[in-house]
Amino acid sequence: MIDNLAELVRPCGLPGKTAYVDLAEPSARQWSAAGFDGAIDSIATGLAALDLPPASRIGLLGGNGAGTLQTYFAIMRAGHVVVPLNYRLPAATIDFIAKDADLALIFADEERHPLVPASIVGRMIVPGAEEGVFDSAAPAPGQPAKIIYTSGSTGRPKGVVLSHAGQVWAIRHGLSPAAADDCMIVAAPLYHKNGLYNSTMALAQGVRMVSLPRFEARAYLQAIAAWRATTLTGVPTMFALMERESDLLATLDLTSVRRVSIGSAPLSDLLARRITAMFPQAELSNGYGTTEAGPIVFGPHPQGLSRPLTSLGVPATGVEWRIAGGDMEGVLKLRTPAVMSEYLNQPALTADKLNDDWYDTGDIVRRDADGFFHFVGRADDMFVCGGENVFPAEVETLLESHPDVAQAAVVPAPDFIKGQIPVAFVVPRAGTHPDGATLKRFALENGPAYSHPRAFVLRDALPLASTHKIDRQMLMAEAVVVAAALDRD
Repeated sequence: MIDNLAELVRPCGLPGKTAYVDLAEPSARQWSAAGFDGAIDSIATGLAALDLPPASRIGLLGGNGAGTLQTYFAIMRAGHVVVPLNYRLPAATIDFIAKDADLALIFADEERHPLVPASIVGRMIVPGAEEGVFDSAAPAPGQPAKIIYTSGSTGRPKGVVLSHAGQVWAIRHGLSPAAADDCMIVAAPLYHKNGLYNSTMALAQGVRMVSLPRFEARAYLQAIAAWRATTLTGVPTMFALMERESDLLATLDLTSVRRVSIGSAPLSDLLARRITAMFPQAELSNGYGTTEAGPIVFGPHPQGLSRPLTSLGVPATGVEWRIAGGDMEGVLKLRTPAVMSEYLNQPALTADKLNDDWYDTGDIVRRDADGFFHFVGRADDMFVCGGENVFPAEVETLLESHPDVAQAAVVPAPDFIKGQIPVAFVVPRAGTHPDGATLKRFALENGPAYSHPRAFVLRDALPLASTHKIDRQMLMAEAVVVAAALDRD
């Protein structure tokens, strides 16, 4: 039985098959399955020679690339706890995380080595030697495999402690048979759950993985065509940005794509249809997962019913669920083997979010008559306008159903009369020029009057946080200025 998460990525098929293509390297270095695995073992051997106490916490501060991913798995094989660090955070926040996690050392690549706090030993990330051999350490019961820090956009970062046992369960439940030509593009950063989960899944399934150093819409599309990618994963914003590249899309053959999985943010019906138009051969799924509860929550209907386009699916085998306040709509609570052990050094917050191993997601969902779940919005995103509850995700979905709107983000702004009002930031579709009056009329005609945005700001692009999700904190600051000007008119 496999107990160590990093053991799951041992070669499961032809050892000579290409497992990893590193587009961060100018030569686009290709690693065989055996070579990549040997490199992980080589780094683990070097780590073991340091004679650190078992389960020491080790930071990882690197961009997407072979060396970073190999080091990630090597830390776990050596019996330690890996702590991926978001290099886009301010230096003071990285220093806070290093102290909060009590890091023994930090592995950093050349570009990010200056970010290593002076109080911590820093070691350079380099790809391992392909001929390494190492016997993975057997984790103690409940031993953490990794600690993932949340972005901290609404407060100080929280360390989510995830066990080997829970993560092995999640990967095993996500495995499916792979075809010989399967190829996954990964552009999500390796400090985020999506990048780490998808990289682990690709290696565990024996799927060729093409790693981009970062997401950039044109480079991503070109990589799909060049490497005949079959599987894509990402957040809605990434696909909305790709859809705007109409000139490039017209020149590329993207028919190799068979699966597109969206997650981490709400997916509108119109964007789902546009994604289907971009990748007509692909099956589209709207995924759901959280850092705290893991990636395996929903799956296909047990009776084979067709999933509505933007539905999350039905709870997967092994997932227990509750809807707070009723059976059909409310805050989702989950209990699975993959649920976190705790928030590091935050017992009060842990007690608030975990009750008898039930995790309070803070996500409001709706369950339809067939048992399919639908995302309504974040409980902490909801705000009150004139006594009515406004869920930004619902207003955004409505606005994105307008044919001239590529993306929309709705945030609250203070208002003397209503308390708070919705302000919408809108990215038009290429070649269109919608105006605020038209969009306001559309919102009033197609949705509740109380939730219609009182102001519209048209932009070429929405600001993104380090997770590729929309940076709502930045938009909320701008909305305050917009609303103040509105009051003066």
